[in-house]
Amino acid sequence: MVTIKTPGQAASQPEQQIPTKPAGNGIAVTPKAIEKIRSGMAQEGISPEEGGLRLGVMGGGCSGLSYSIRFDTRPRERDRVYEFDGVRIFVDPKSFIYLHGMTLDYEQTLMKQGFNFINPNSNRSCGCGSSFS
Repeated sequence: MVTIKTPGQAASQPEQQIPTKPAGNGIAVTPKAIEKIRSGMAQEGISPEEGGLRLGVMGGGCSGLSYSIRFDTRPRERDRVYEFDGVRIFVDPKSFIYLHGMTLDYEQTLMKQGFNFINPNSNRSCGCGSSFS
């Protein structure tokens, strides 16, 4: 299992803003998304020390591939595990091919509410934003 932590997250340092651009081949998560993930995990009764949010990609959808997002109680053996301010993100090796370099954001407007995948690997996406190629 690979564990990747963001730099500067020690308890003695002040909270830093998560960059909107991921470093290297990783992923980034915005502060709004972290707050929503933390809230959802608490509602679902998932321990932050054990569980996290699983991001993935599945075949299907309007444009060929669709995003998968769900809570999981623990990482799998080959998952990449990212930690952002105490929130863990799990990405399986196949999905990582499509998700490296992306940013997960949370958007709440009058017209739309939900997670937003900002993915530079996407050539095109459907109107709803949950499918891409």
